Amino acid sequence: MKTYPKTIATIAMKSIILFSILSFAGFTAKAQKFAYVDTDYILEHIPEYNSAQATLDNLTVQWQKEIEAKFAEIEKMYKTYQTESVLLPEEMKRKREDEIIKKEKEVKDLQQKRFGKEGDLTKKREELIKPIQEKIYTALQEIANQGNYAVIFDKAGSLSMVYTNPRFDISEEVLTKMGYSY
Repeated sequence: MKTYPKTIATIAMKSIILFSILSFAGFTAKAQKFAYVDTDYILEHIPEYNSAQATLDNLTVQWQKEIEAKFAEIEKMYKTYQTESVLLPEEMKRKREDEIIKKEKEVKDLQQKRFGKEGDLTKKREELIKPIQEKIYTALQEIANQGNYAVIFDKAGSLSMVYTNPRFDISEEVLTKMGYSY
């Protein structure tokens, strides 16, 4: 029996292991089913979502106008202060400056309360949109279980899909499962 140097034996063994892993990976990849959905498409076909989005848009505009009006009021206070500051004693100047700063802080706090990470808009969005998202998730879960899908990707999400075959798009199936026609 001919013995090979250790390096050739090691290379041969690594090749066999790599081939085995790739073969197994190829076999399991073929055995898995994949699909994708376009949640933007699904959402635009759900009337409750469109209604919720309109409500959120209206609240955003309303709250933004409220905040802009308060900032305009502060701007007016500041301009008045600038024109009168020449004639005011130091104590009165400080008092006016403090009023302006206090008012500005109040408006910034209101802005944070409305539009901040845990603000009113976020809470309202969660209240209106979360039930719809849960319906979509439930429908996806049922379809995945019935169709034996290993993975369902979202075309509308941050996942970058360079090419999608429409044959694997189950968005309309999700809408049907949720009781909507498209």
